[in-house]
Amino acid sequence: MHDLRALRADPEGFDANLARRGIAGVAARIVAIDTDRRAALGVAQDKQARRNALAKEIGTSRRTGADTSALEAEATEIRDALTALEARAAAFDAEIKAALEVLPNLLDPSVPDGADESGNVVLKTVGEPRHLDGAREHFELGEALGLMDFERASRMSGARFTILRGPLARLERALGQFMLDLHT
Repeated sequence: MHDLRALRADPEGFDANLARRGIAGVAARIVAIDTDRRAALGVAQDKQARRNALAKEIGTSRRTGADTSALEAEATEIRDALTALEARAAAFDAEIKAALEVLPNLLDPSVPDGADESGNVVLKTVGEPRHLDGAREHFELGEALGLMDFERASRMSGARFTILRGPLARLERALGQFMLDLHT
């Protein structure tokens, strides 16, 4: 997800970066929502401070035997207002998150402009690409050699799973163990 502080600091740069991908700018809308969220949180903090002060006043008044009904009524009103403000701030948070999570990552300045990979530029090619006639995919080879069983795996756990057998299963286990040994 994008950093909201960086977006607030440079909304024009954020929109310019998105424009390089052909995406319309959204920074102004997100900053406006964030401003509303921050305002709601500021009011909530002020109300919380008043509520804390009221709690002290109520405690002092009770010790002296004074009537605290007006103070308690104000504390109840503040509690209800706090609940509403926190709900508003949470709604603003959700709206900001929804707006930011659909945006792609920002581009590095060295990346060429373009909506997709077709805008990329080949900087250099080393060697000649091999052309293999009759090349097969890894899963075709695995099934032909009896090292992968997709049919049995789909019956056991559903689609997109495979059962590895023999040397291929040992290889996968060895790679996993190597990673664990290396990182622990």
